[in-house]
Amino acid sequence: MRFFDVLGFKQAQTMAFAIDEINRNPNLLPNVTLGYSVYDNCLQLAIGFRGALLLTSGQEDQVILHEPCEGTPPVLGIVGDDASSHSIAISTILGLYRMPMVSFFFFLSTNPPSSLDDDYGLHAAQSFQSDLNPADGGCLAYLEVLSWGDDPAELRRIVNVVRQNVTGLQWMASEAWTSAAVLQTPHLMPYLGGTLGIAIRRGEIPGLREFLLQIEPDLNHNSYGNNFWEYTFKCRFAPPPSGWVEAGGTICTGQEDLETVQTEFLDILNLRPEYNVYKAVYALAYALHELLQCEPGRGPFSGNSCGDLQRLEPWQIVYYLEKVNFTTSFGDEVSFDENGDVLPIYDILNWQWLPDGGFKVQNVGEVKKSALKGEELTLEENIIFWNFKPKKPPHSVCSESCPPGTRRARKKGEPECCFDCILCSEGKINSTECISCPEDFWSSPQRDLCVPKKIDFLSYHEPLGICLTATSLLGTFTCAVVLFIFIHHRQTPIVRANNSELSFQLLVSLKLCFLCSLLFIGRPRLWTCQLRHAAFGISFVLCVSCILVKTMVVLAVFKASKPGGGASLKWFGAVQQRGTVFTLTCIQAAICTAWLVSASPVPHKNTQYHNDKIVYECVVGSTIGFAVLLGYIGLLALLSFLLAFLARNLPDNFNEAKLITFSMLIFCAVWVAFVPAYISSPGKYADAVEVFAILASSFGLLLALFGPKCYIILLRPERNTKKLDKRVCCPGPRVKGALIKSLNHS
Repeated sequence: MRFFDVLGFKQAQTMAFAIDEINRNPNLLPNVTLGYSVYDNCLQLAIGFRGALLLTSGQEDQVILHEPCEGTPPVLGIVGDDASSHSIAISTILGLYRMPMVSFFFFLSTNPPSSLDDDYGLHAAQSFQSDLNPADGGCLAYLEVLSWGDDPAELRRIVNVVRQNVTGLQWMASEAWTSAAVLQTPHLMPYLGGTLGIAIRRGEIPGLREFLLQIEPDLNHNSYGNNFWEYTFKCRFAPPPSGWVEAGGTICTGQEDLETVQTEFLDILNLRPEYNVYKAVYALAYALHELLQCEPGRGPFSGNSCGDLQRLEPWQIVYYLEKVNFTTSFGDEVSFDENGDVLPIYDILNWQWLPDGGFKVQNVGEVKKSALKGEELTLEENIIFWNFKPKKPPHSVCSESCPPGTRRARKKGEPECCFDCILCSEGKINSTECISCPEDFWSSPQRDLCVPKKIDFLSYHEPLGICLTATSLLGTFTCAVVLFIFIHHRQTPIVRANNSELSFQLLVSLKLCFLCSLLFIGRPRLWTCQLRHAAFGISFVLCVSCILVKTMVVLAVFKASKPGGGASLKWFGAVQQRGTVFTLTCIQAAICTAWLVSASPVPHKNTQYHNDKIVYECVVGSTIGFAVLLGYIGLLALLSFLLAFLARNLPDNFNEAKLITFSMLIFCAVWVAFVPAYISSPGKYADAVEVFAILASSFGLLLALFGPKCYIILLRPERNTKKLDKRVCCPGPRVKGALIKSLNHS
């Protein structure tokens, strides 16, 4: 038996029914009768082209009308083709004529954009792939396109790709094969049972079955109806082909009854493509109806003109077709969007495997989009059949979602949603791609959130800060005690012989040195950063200046003890001593002022030393300024050391030269060691190194210069006498008088 496209013939008859129904409707297109021509493209694009061009040019050879009309009736539009690739190609040609084409499977289309190897299927596959969100666990293991051709090698390749344990999977079917009866067999149910897919909306068309039953063959002409009749009743009209009767074939009489045979042609319970054809015809009819309702002078065309049925142009129909909006008798809204796609509406079908071994395709919901409500999904989950145990919706992932604090590492050669979970590195969080925390934050131990970084500086509350603070206060207290002792015993020879005024100034400056170290402890602020180095520099210059002047006085006194040397004492009186100390200190004050004005030290949040900590520190601003400050202190200390070294062998009862030499040696050693230690110490430890150097050098000066004197004053008072004082210089009343006068300015 030769092939006959029953469904295509059924769709053509549905179009005829819709036109007949419209012609009988007094409210739609009154006084207008629609006709139609039917062309069979034989599934070939070239034949489809020919039919479209014939219709466009007005040379169609068959126009079926049930009422007489005058003149050549205008062509309103074309319904079809059912293949999207054909529709696109044909519409490209028709676009030159601005002829509307309503493809009931594609655009300006009554089939939603479901967008099988044609443009329709490729668009659907690409859209599905792009819509899958790997972040939600969705991805494609593979994507293969079935071609319309019959390339065996390509088919074998696809089969080899897909044949990967397909049992136990939840299949999601596109519109192309959701309703494919060829796949709905008992043999495939173990694999495809439970499939969920979308299908063209099933509609109901009242009166269609009765219309289809009126089909009769044309005994005088060969027609589609004759071919259908022969295919359905398995007979042939006379004259039959040679050998047909001899082979047992029957002759068609035209009196056969369609109701006596079982044929899908009469199935009106599953109208899907036919329902789209029905809506396509009505879309064209409503477009024409709106055109005819136009009021002269208020039309949408040039000069506010309206379309004229007698001189109707196809593009005028297109204008109204784009604005079509009607509701079918089945309750479905029909309108087109700006892209020419109809508002989508699909049925959701489920392939159900019955206990008796049979199967059925069950409607379990719908998805649609309306102009008012937008996209809507309705799903009856309780009637869905799942083809695995337990009978519940599947948990379908390749890899479980990564826990917080880890990132996805895609498995090589596997889909994007197949991955391993790797712990984020320190300072990063998230569960998809590890992202860095803001600058002042760090990841928690679980890598699940960013927490503020710890703040680190030399604090009064930590052991190191407490020790340095206690040492500073101890030094300050010791200076106060020594000062009290010297004031209390200021009339004793040892105090008077060692220039008590400079000693008092030296003790006060040492106290300031101990106290300035406290500025390096605690959270750095602008005023502490600016004051710490200035206070340190000025305090130490004051201290070293006093020592330098004391050394110079000792040398001058003993130089004056030699014959002809008395004039040297004129240059080291009390005023000169005070002036020298003041001048040397003012120079350091000027250095500090220039430093603070040009590049002042400021507090700084350092995030480079530690990843999880913010180190608060004072940046010096100008390294040159800091170097000049230290260099000036070092210059005075070196000068004091050299002068004291020269005076080390003078009579030593009350001679301080050896003590100054030793104290300056300690002082210089501490600060020479300070430089590399300071440079190599990060963050708060640099401050600790500087505080340690201040305290060590201060204690060195305090103990070396005042320790022996306090020992004599407190523990060996018998040595604190004028008798011993006379041994400091050579005999002779003139020299002795000069010595006592020089050393007792205070």
